[in-house]
Amino acid sequence: MDSEEEEVSLTDIELNELIESLCLSKVEEFIMLGYEHVSGKDIWDCVSDKYRKTGVPSLHQIVNDILSLKSTAFMNWMTISMYKGAQF
Repeated sequence: MDSEEEEVSLTDIELNELIESLCLSKVEEFIMLGYEHVSGKDIWDCVSDKYRKTGVPSLHQIVNDILSLKSTAFMNWMTISMYKGAQF
């Protein structure tokens, strides 16, 4: 195996820090779009909601799901969650 092909393993702490930083990056993007009351936890809850049925995907899919999250999809999820009785 080449050094480029070696699989990188992250500890749970490193993985959580990576996901948190990606979610915070998405929060900053949403704030620039005018959504001022969004948290990293809200982003993660939205993205991970679909993982309840399918299970947690690979890291590259999680990264893609966070970075490609659109504000309209997020607001739709928030609205549906409010109707279901989630606390914000």
